[in-house]
Amino acid sequence: MEPEIQERIEKTVRKILEESDMEKMTEHKIRKQASDELDLDLSDPPYKAFVRQVVQSFLEQQKQEEEQEEEEEQEEEEEQGGRRKEYDDDGDLIICRLSSKRRVTIQDFRGKTLVSIREYYSKEGKELPTSKGISLTEEQWSTFKKNVPAIEKAIKKMESQM
Repeated sequence: MEPEIQERIEKTVRKILEESDMEKMTEHKIRKQASDELDLDLSDPPYKAFVRQVVQSFLEQQKQEEEQEEEEEQEEEEEQGGRRKEYDDDGDLIICRLSSKRRVTIQDFRGKTLVSIREYYSKEGKELPTSKGISLTEEQWSTFKKNVPAIEKAIKKMESQM
């Protein structure tokens, strides 16, 4: 089989796989669709074997990517003290609790991601946010993070003056 044809078949089969519902797709359906798109009979044994190889390679790659994502999520959980992700009543991700009444959350507000550091109060079994706090856009949060060393330095300097 010519390298140019192999490349065209692989590209077409991968495109089909990426766009397909993997629960419903079979190797036969992939081969048939690729045959139609390429105007080439892929049921001949060498083509059939090559399509099978491309499908298996794709599935192995998908499996590796899923495993890597799971590992990254697990590492992220471990970095956060081994705890599961926690969400508040509004569906905002709770990053950490600074005290019994203060917490850091990530929320989506009008299409913008915000980091909120806010006080909460309890009412009828629900924890509700107060107006005491601040919500930072991603850009503001980034600026804040860059300046944390300067803040820490200023705190140490003030503490040493006391």
